[in-house]
Amino acid sequence: MTIFDELKARGLLAQLTDEEEIKELINNGKAVFYIGFDPTADSLHVGHFMALCLMKRLQMAGNKPIALIGGGTAMIGDPSGRTDMRSMMTRETIEHNCECFKKQMSRFIDFSEGKAMMVNNADWLLDLNYVEFLRDVGAHFSVNRMLTAECYKQRMEKGLSFLEFNYMIMQSYDFLCLYEKYGCNMQFGGDDQWSNMLGGTELIRRKLGKDAYAMTITLLLNSEGKKMGKTQKGAVWLDPEKTSPYEFYQYWRNVADADVLKCLRMLTFLPLEQIDEMDKWEGSELNKAKEILAYELTKLVHGEEEATRAQESARALFSGQDASEMPKAVLTEADFMDGTIDILGVLVKAGLTASRSEARRAVEQGGVTVDGAKVTDIKTVYAGEAFDGDGIVVKRGKKSFKRVVREA
Repeated sequence: MTIFDELKARGLLAQLTDEEEIKELINNGKAVFYIGFDPTADSLHVGHFMALCLMKRLQMAGNKPIALIGGGTAMIGDPSGRTDMRSMMTRETIEHNCECFKKQMSRFIDFSEGKAMMVNNADWLLDLNYVEFLRDVGAHFSVNRMLTAECYKQRMEKGLSFLEFNYMIMQSYDFLCLYEKYGCNMQFGGDDQWSNMLGGTELIRRKLGKDAYAMTITLLLNSEGKKMGKTQKGAVWLDPEKTSPYEFYQYWRNVADADVLKCLRMLTFLPLEQIDEMDKWEGSELNKAKEILAYELTKLVHGEEEATRAQESARALFSGQDASEMPKAVLTEADFMDGTIDILGVLVKAGLTASRSEARRAVEQGGVTVDGAKVTDIKTVYAGEAFDGDGIVVKRGKKSFKRVVREA
């Protein structure tokens, strides 16, 4: 199976501008391709997983990835998938976020000996002469055509700023610069980026002639991949300080039954034959598939040792044993009144509920346990000593739990 065939079999490819040419480049290790990452936070999240894994797969097949950090475009903001304007970030914040991205990407991509590149579009965007840019690049874009792009159409009713309207031109210019500077002949992006990517391909051909070839590919379900990074409590980050390896493991351990095989194909490096065998699994066997998924992805991001610890801790929790590696919440003396705290306060302080009223409902509905015992009385209180040492394990529902300890 060629690398192109494998990408299709794993469900990663959607729209392509020239399938035969793309297949030729990828299968023969001749693709110099880029994927862009806007540094809107100081950590990548699991919504970036698909792109990172794709870069790793293609690099393993001899192709050269370029990780483009959007230090320049981040100062404008991508309107794709947005119903409002992004908050403006300072240059200092963007630079800090870029540095954080570099460290995390290195776990997926080998940047040694010219095997990959990491570049920042701030290098060519921030010093542009506005009038020259309009004459050189802006002349190749039709406003009428731009307004048909889905990323703009969905914003027209609520208002689209001229600042954001420039985003497509900026992203297209990125591809031109990468093509001219580094021989980049291919770009990948999410299905919500299709219009922006076609703009880049068209710009290269208009400026450099029909012989200049530049390919675009979108990743199937990449918009869904972005949603993978979100939970009710926020994003699932790759930074262990933001999302612990244990919480990261649990996120993937708890994916829906309908998604586990899809995630195994798209995100892990297990052989397709092994994953296809899991297609036959049903019922409780799917839990084994979820464990495999969670372990493989935690190992990829945090290393084998952390993945093993997370798996052992998760198994210990559900078998009623001690699980010292599970996520922890720390109570301070200010959280206690006369040396005690009630169950509603514990749930709120542990971040298992957003308010005392929500905590009350959780208890009354029988969804709260403490150290394996169900709590049904909302007036239940705990002395401070109960939270010393390993503390207590508080669980809400089947998937949310914390080890609650008192500050030493």
